[in-house]
Amino acid sequence: MSNTIISFAAIACYLATATLLAMRLTKKIEMDNKTKLILLGLVAMALHATVLAFNMFTPQGINFGFFNAASLLSWLIALILLTAALTKPVENLGIVLLPLAALAISLGLVFPSEYYISEVGTTQIGAHILISIVAYSLLSIAAVQAILLAIQDRHLHNKHPGGFIRTLPPLQTMETLLFQMIGLGFILYSLSLASGALFIEDMFAQHLVHKTVFSITAWTVFAILLWGRWQYGWRGKKAIRWTLAGFSAVLLAYLGSKLVLEVVLK
Repeated sequence: MSNTIISFAAIACYLATATLLAMRLTKKIEMDNKTKLILLGLVAMALHATVLAFNMFTPQGINFGFFNAASLLSWLIALILLTAALTKPVENLGIVLLPLAALAISLGLVFPSEYYISEVGTTQIGAHILISIVAYSLLSIAAVQAILLAIQDRHLHNKHPGGFIRTLPPLQTMETLLFQMIGLGFILYSLSLASGALFIEDMFAQHLVHKTVFSITAWTVFAILLWGRWQYGWRGKKAIRWTLAGFSAVLLAYLGSKLVLEVVLK
């Protein structure tokens, strides 16, 4: 089967899952059991994994170009989300995150990119990349959770808890899930920075200055947020703002730097 056909099938399954989740959230369809929706999402992920394997594993080495990296990141986000949704009330985040995975596949089809990692040191670099992407995935999900939390908080404070807000878990549960994601993401992000430092030989020659600055900024923001939660019980708008600020720095550090170096300046 053509890789293009598999790509379109994955896109269709992602969008169908997101649409059904949205219809379920707004009560346009009645579906108490979320397992069927998760299974459809997992089908999309299986197709997506096939596309990634075709695009990334080549005779020249692992093709970790910008759009392949973005596609892998979106796949891992979907994996973490759908796996967590089996036991936690986070499936509604897929309304935003699953279409992003479909978009990543689409961009990979339209703008194929090349950045090969040779076999030399692949194991060490691969471990660093895996830790980094898992950390970015968790912090990305946390960012979407923060946005949803902001909407929920605003509706409740304005005393308009109608519509889909009533279908969301309690505010305290949403905040607990947010900080669980951030806490785990922060640990992995710290490991990512530590392991990444081993590969720096000349920060300027390797064009890592901006990435390093944004990475350290993001780490500092999340460290302050977790400290504030632990010491002062930060929550609500303050927690949401710090989460989104930290995620913005992460986004600039990873995808922003990669986009500029591999696409804009190429």
